[in-house]
Amino acid sequence: MREGKQKGKTLYLAKIMLEETDADHALTMPEILARLEEYGLIAKRKSVYDDIDCLQEFGIDIRQEKRGRNTYYYVKNREFEEPELKLLVDAILSSRFITEKKSRELIEKLEHQTSKYQADFMRHQIIVAGRIKSMNESIYTVVDVIQNAIVKKRQMRFHYFRWNLDKKPEYSHDGAWITVSPWALVWDDEKYYLVAYDDEAKILKHYRVDKMRNTQMLDEMSLGEKEFKKQDKAKYTLQRFSMFDGQDERVVLTCENRMINILVDRFGKDIPIMKVDEEHFETRVDVNVSAHFLGWIAALGSGVKISGPDKVVEDMKAFIQGLSDIYDKRK
Repeated sequence: MREGKQKGKTLYLAKIMLEETDADHALTMPEILARLEEYGLIAKRKSVYDDIDCLQEFGIDIRQEKRGRNTYYYVKNREFEEPELKLLVDAILSSRFITEKKSRELIEKLEHQTSKYQADFMRHQIIVAGRIKSMNESIYTVVDVIQNAIVKKRQMRFHYFRWNLDKKPEYSHDGAWITVSPWALVWDDEKYYLVAYDDEAKILKHYRVDKMRNTQMLDEMSLGEKEFKKQDKAKYTLQRFSMFDGQDERVVLTCENRMINILVDRFGKDIPIMKVDEEHFETRVDVNVSAHFLGWIAALGSGVKISGPDKVVEDMKAFIQGLSDIYDKRK
């Protein structure tokens, strides 16, 4: 037996306890000694007791429990509880910007945060129902470049693409570089967006992170910090309806009482509520009036109606008429 390996006995003991024990699965001292022997380590009980004390002082919650004539040892509390790991795994699976390959890699890493028994149980409890994942395998590299550029307040450039009818990526702007000043990463509607300042247009823009490729941080310092800091970050995300651009407007909505849950879920509990009659209320929300917003209103049916301003009401009428025209042409 190599002396170096014997010196690592405490680490191997930690590995055994973390991987093979939990509140429902414990090991006796003879079983622990046998596991260590499988790693080529010969140990005496006294030295293992000392190692357990050392690991407890280090912060690993190893408990001992008397059951009949035997004493059992197991790890009880961990950095992540099983329900927390389940939430993290489900969030990864739900994230459309993370590819299937990267999702599997991340989940495997999370499984090492619990025992093999809980990891197996957790794996079988995960249900995925037709979730569409990103096909951009370079997503981690893209995010890394963006985060570095944000921290260092440097400009960056990248190529931006869309899928064509052959389901192949096609770069916008004829493949020209897009140069911006990155200020934030925003999670919205299961997608990741870069919020950046376009110095040429003098406005903030946002870009789908999974549509970015060949990202590079530049030496030039970022611009538009004042414009970015003017924005209420939470409000900015709420207004944009999946980050579609539109004209900022304060829109008046007249709603049936039953629609209150939908409005609060979308805009938060701070929206004003004014009673209209026994069956209706009115609220005012700040949004970007885009086709996506109008489509969202249309999907709510008769339960929600845009009451003002007049321009947005006309936009809504034109949107509905446009849809009607499409189906009339099909006839």
